Amino acid sequence: MDERIEEKLYKKIKNVCVLILDVDGVMTDGKIIIDDLGNEVKHFNVRDGHGIKMLMRYGIDVVLLTGRKSAVVEHRAKDLGINEVHQGTHDKLLIFEAILREKSLRYENIAYIGDDIVDIPVLRRAGFSVAVADAAEHVKKYVHYITKNSGGDGAVREVCELILQAKDKWSDVAMRYELI
Repeated sequence: MDERIEEKLYKKIKNVCVLILDVDGVMTDGKIIIDDLGNEVKHFNVRDGHGIKMLMRYGIDVVLLTGRKSAVVEHRAKDLGINEVHQGTHDKLLIFEAILREKSLRYENIAYIGDDIVDIPVLRRAGFSVAVADAAEHVKKYVHYITKNSGGDGAVREVCELILQAKDKWSDVAMRYELI
């Protein structure tokens, strides 16, 4: 990545204290399996989950904000220790603004990862906005960063690492896992 672009991104990311994630198409590949009994199944990437856990360990709050409602999402959130989950949200911007008020935050304190046109109003306001590599083309022109990885396939982990690097926490992570 061009150093000037990286420096500009890092400046945006330094103010981030909350990462808000869409679920379908971001934490998953966007595919939903429904069996004959109506049970819903989604695939989550374990490395994305570990990235979320690392972020939270370093004081970055993680919130899920999704238009669909699914018990699977509640289970995944609980497994990861994510306490704030908004499901069945048809107006994501309304919830986004409520999160800002409740946490006394500003736009620049929020990173948001989305993949579809329903995410655009939030992406346009977030201090650090991200689209996954396989996001709808309309979405990509409204973000600061497009991941190299697709939704459900490491995109969330990629952003978690980027945030940790920009906030000068990566060396702590590297030492913990003996990367250096």
